[in-house]
Amino acid sequence: MRQGPRSYQGVLDNLGNKGSKAPGTAAGLFIASPNTANPDYFYTWTRDSALTFKCLIDLFDSGTSDFGSDKNDLETDIRNYVSAQAVLQTVSNPSGTLEDGTGLGEPKFEIDLNPFTGAWGRPQRDGPALRATAMITYANWLVSHDQISEAKEIMWPVISNDLAYVGQYWNETGFDLWEETDGSSFFTLAVQHRALVQGASLAKKLDKSCSACSSQAPQILCFLQSFWNGKYITANINLDTSRTGIDANTVLGSIHTFDPEAQCDDSTFQPCSARSLANHKVYVDSFRSIYEINAGIPKTSAANVGRYPEDVYQGGNPWYLATLASAELLYDALYQWNKIGSLKVTETSLPFFKDFDSSVKTGTYLAHSKSYKTLTSAIRTYADGFLNLVEQYTPSNGSLAEQYNRNTSVPLSANDLTWSFASFLTAIQRRDSAVPPSWGEKSANTVPSTCSASPVTGTYTPVTSTFPTSTAGCVPATDVVPITFYLTESTSYGENVYIGGNISALGNWNTSDGFALSANLYTETDNLWFGSVELVSAGTPFEYKYYKIEPNDTVTWEGGKNRVSVVPTGCPIQPNLHDVWRS
Repeated sequence: MRQGPRSYQGVLDNLGNKGSKAPGTAAGLFIASPNTANPDYFYTWTRDSALTFKCLIDLFDSGTSDFGSDKNDLETDIRNYVSAQAVLQTVSNPSGTLEDGTGLGEPKFEIDLNPFTGAWGRPQRDGPALRATAMITYANWLVSHDQISEAKEIMWPVISNDLAYVGQYWNETGFDLWEETDGSSFFTLAVQHRALVQGASLAKKLDKSCSACSSQAPQILCFLQSFWNGKYITANINLDTSRTGIDANTVLGSIHTFDPEAQCDDSTFQPCSARSLANHKVYVDSFRSIYEINAGIPKTSAANVGRYPEDVYQGGNPWYLATLASAELLYDALYQWNKIGSLKVTETSLPFFKDFDSSVKTGTYLAHSKSYKTLTSAIRTYADGFLNLVEQYTPSNGSLAEQYNRNTSVPLSANDLTWSFASFLTAIQRRDSAVPPSWGEKSANTVPSTCSASPVTGTYTPVTSTFPTSTAGCVPATDVVPITFYLTESTSYGENVYIGGNISALGNWNTSDGFALSANLYTETDNLWFGSVELVSAGTPFEYKYYKIEPNDTVTWEGGKNRVSVVPTGCPIQPNLHDVWRS
């Protein structure tokens, strides 16, 4: 299939330090799309990057990219991703800082590792879990190849920050993956549960501790059951909305928690589970009558699908990644049935199966039976139909946009969407029965008899050790590093702002020797102070705070604890800190 290599190249084209469509992007960061207007997606999203790198790590783990890429090059990309995310974890942003973990919930950043400070739906709590899962997959590969020290010293510190965030904040609301709805999201909780299960397993391998992993995973699973309403999976709860809750969020949640070693467990909403299949039918059927390009397609055939039926963004259209996810879930289910050696039809899943055999009844069908073969053959054809729709509406150059028009099928919104390319790659991998490693679902599918929310306050530490690399622009550990500090604070005429800290470049806490910031970028709408300071050797931890000196020489320190950071080292390197004055 020619679209496979084209999608793989599309992913790499959007990758910093090498991609032809990602100029100026730091190594290891994906842009969401080269599009810079209507919509502007020339940023890096934690969620999209984690999902895409998980796809690449799975390809790497399988021993080949299948698309002609050198395995060493692929590992370099993966390591650059790890290093870039270690830097992003320390970047103060509108969601918060690493000090209490809140900054890890920031959804997107500038392509140079600086914070995005505009208005946005934040926090988004799926990113840390997805990033942890991607990195745990690579850490497990390192362990299996006797590179335990790298897994323990480089990977675990980054992973443990994200696991701590999940353990502390899973029971707080946030924006869902479409960045529109603030509440409790099925997708977010499903991937959080998986991350903690995997985290507990990796911690044991590395002789590390993750108490939150073991204590919180069962409680997340318990809460996850609240999203099943008896007919389908409700995408979001604990919010004020008139939506039905029918949403691609739920299909994506099942495929990103698919475990090839699992049974068809309803509790974890595995792709072959009765709940997941019933949900798939309700979800797909909800789009059959609202898109003109679905006219004439029978209910036994694949249909074009979008995010949710009530969607109005960019006109509310089919999404390539949603249509591909609908295929992938079915390929996952087929894999699971074949491995189990049977499929089970229940009252819950019966409407789904009746679309492929109107005479089917509840019961268990063994793999050698005629009914099993009839059903699985029809379901595979159904799954292929979603791929055929994507092929039909993909331009001849193989570019995959975000959406295609509901009436004319013309691609629209952001072009060359990284997530669309990655979705195609995972769908065709599953079609060929190429599956990711198990994440341990078999040991984590028992729902506690009583749900309780008692999140664990996490401990967060800036990462100081990253993978060595020869990428241009890296900072050796012996070099003095110039860091630019940016502070947002409204000031009055005559007030001046300084940085004080526990190192000589910041005055050793002496307000007479602090570093003065400049107001040359200060405007009425952007109260920005900044200054570049040459700090001590790369890799050195330091503490700092901001203070003002009034016209009468009175000194006023900002509130809160001392800020903590580490002089950057390694690659990628974009030494900037963006802070907001704390009252």
